[in-house]
Amino acid sequence: MDFHTADLCDQFDEQLQVLTPSLQRYGGQARFFGRIETLKLFEDNSLVREALSQHGTGKVLVVDGGGSLRCALLGDQLGVLAVANGWAGVVINGCIRDSAALNKLALGIRALGTHPRKSVKRGEGQRNLSVEFGQTRFSPGHWLYADEDGVVVSPGALHQTK
Repeated sequence: MDFHTADLCDQFDEQLQVLTPSLQRYGGQARFFGRIETLKLFEDNSLVREALSQHGTGKVLVVDGGGSLRCALLGDQLGVLAVANGWAGVVINGCIRDSAALNKLALGIRALGTHPRKSVKRGEGQRNLSVEFGQTRFSPGHWLYADEDGVVVSPGALHQTK
C-alpha cells in the first residue's frame, strides 16, 4: 500500500490518533505500516527479543520503554531478527543502539534516540496491553502507519482513495 500520513489525516482524521513528533527515524524503511502488537517494559529488552523471534508479517511492534534514555532496547542483532521474521517496524518509547547497522535493514524504526549501553535481561515486562505515550494510545490489533511526516494510529486498517 502506497500511503502518506498527511493524506490519511485528510481522509480519516476523525478516527486517527497522531503521535506527537518526539521520535527519531531509523531503519532502512521510512514508510511502514501494520497491525500493532505491544510491550510495556523498563530497561529490559528480553520481551523484545521474544516478540521479534515470532512471525511478524504485517505487524508493527510498539514498545513502551517508559521513555528511558539510560540504555537501548533494540540493536542490530534484534533488527536482523525482526527482518528475518517479517516485521514491518518497531516503534520504541526508548532508545536503540547500532543505528548505522539498523539503518541498512529493511525495517522501519522510530525511537527517542540512541544509547550505546545494552539493557538488562531479567525477562520483566508485560505483553499485549494498551500502552500510551506521545499523546497516543497503542492497542493490540489496531493499525499503525508511519512515514517521513509522522505516525498515526487507527482502530482498523485504512484503505486510502485518491
